[in-house]
Amino acid sequence: MALTLRRNHDRDLAPLESMLSDTEILLLNPSAKVPFDRIEWQNKWLGEAEDVSFYLQDDAGRDVGFFALRQGVGPEVRHLTYVYIIEEARGGAAAELTEHVEQAALALGALVVTLKVELDNAPAFNAYLSAGYEELSRRRGMATMRLDLEKRRAT
Repeated sequence: MALTLRRNHDRDLAPLESMLSDTEILLLNPSAKVPFDRIEWQNKWLGEAEDVSFYLQDDAGRDVGFFALRQGVGPEVRHLTYVYIIEEARGGAAAELTEHVEQAALALGALVVTLKVELDNAPAFNAYLSAGYEELSRRRGMATMRLDLEKRRAT
């Protein structure tokens, strides 16, 4: 499946809300309210001025995924948060997702992308490893990972 990236300039969360079931809200963010609360997400989870979110669309222009990049230690670091792909689009979409994350981070001026992934989420963990992310640490069932975009572009 060929996915295209659409930056969420308007911070519109209606497409994300329509993609998520109540159970999936808690998988995406265990601290979020159920049912989905747009105001909470706009103010609390994606409320930093530097937070930038994106939708992934399929060939038909349907929103099938979402992710956000939060500014990290400085503007050259972006932290990947709230990654979600609808079930029908999951098979084989991981490589495309990681490529789009990389493109989006570069467009924002990032030199590094960091993330945390649950260790029991083997498909996601392995997708990030395959995309070139290195594991930095493990703590409380989570792996912290990093991708050096400058090194990646030099190869």
